Amino acid sequence: MKWLKRLGLGFVGLLVAAWLGLVAWAYWPASSREVPAANLAGPGDRFVDVEGLQLRYRTWGEPGPGKPTALLIHGFANSLQSFRLVAPLLAERYYVVAYDMPGYGLSSKPAPFDYRNASQARVASALIRALGLTDVVVGGHSLGGAIALRVAVNDPAVVGLVVMNPGIVTTGVPPIAKYLVFPFPRLQAKLFGDPAFRADFLRRSFVDPSIVTDQVVADLSLAARSEGYLRGMTNLMGQYQDADEIPLLAQVKVPSLIVWGAQDRGKPAGEFDELKSLLPAAATVYVETSGHYVQEEAPAETAAGMFALADTVMAGRAPAATPPPPDAVSPPPAT
Repeated sequence: MKWLKRLGLGFVGLLVAAWLGLVAWAYWPASSREVPAANLAGPGDRFVDVEGLQLRYRTWGEPGPGKPTALLIHGFANSLQSFRLVAPLLAERYYVVAYDMPGYGLSSKPAPFDYRNASQARVASALIRALGLTDVVVGGHSLGGAIALRVAVNDPAVVGLVVMNPGIVTTGVPPIAKYLVFPFPRLQAKLFGDPAFRADFLRRSFVDPSIVTDQVVADLSLAARSEGYLRGMTNLMGQYQDADEIPLLAQVKVPSLIVWGAQDRGKPAGEFDELKSLLPAAATVYVETSGHYVQEEAPAETAAGMFALADTVMAGRAPAATPPPPDAVSPPPAT
């Protein structure tokens, strides 16, 4: 039996060595220095202080009487860039605002911080107030869809809801993620900060992976170069959350739209029908040729559905006063 004991000790030793190797890799100093987000911002980027957080946002079109505001919320590990194709189309009928949620893109990445959905929805509502937005149609993709649902239920400024392959019925995140312990959240943060990993991970979610160009990957990779990324993303990665927004669907009182890419590999068969049954009054746009990123693979179809929603929500409404320009902070020149 001694050989069995030695074998067991050897196996334990290998596990400990592997674990120590993972810890060493996770905490090995990054090859590039994190810099202030404003140094990475582009000419169209603006920043606004919301509850002590600096949030990056971009706008398309102009606010005006009879014109609703589309507030667009991106998904997990993404940024406002995921609306780069649909936002210019929406500007024909909407004043469009897309932003980076805390922890993502070039927005603040505090740690510790509550990055769960309810907290993100509270920040979205605070952003609506900070920018003075009115007649808001809140739209969200994937994780952003679950957050948009929370905003629509709780914020009186919201007059419409759009969910795009949302993480409401299922999140698309493997359940094992809730059991990941030190140092795995840090490992995930490093992986998602690697441009090659991000490119491969993202392209697997597209029917047409050519949409994920080198420029798209470069834009997404700005997050990992920004100040606070590793600490903030490590904190975020340790906050797995099961889908718990389903009961909120019955509380939706505003006109709604479901936009769905049929070839979403991360969604089980039948989820679209289940979501429709839970939100029966919602209009739908079902795109057979699109995957998870329906707003990128089918921007024209997404915009057409949102134009129809705009007509619905604004019918019979008195035009709201045009809000004053937001008290935004433009980024300083990069140094």
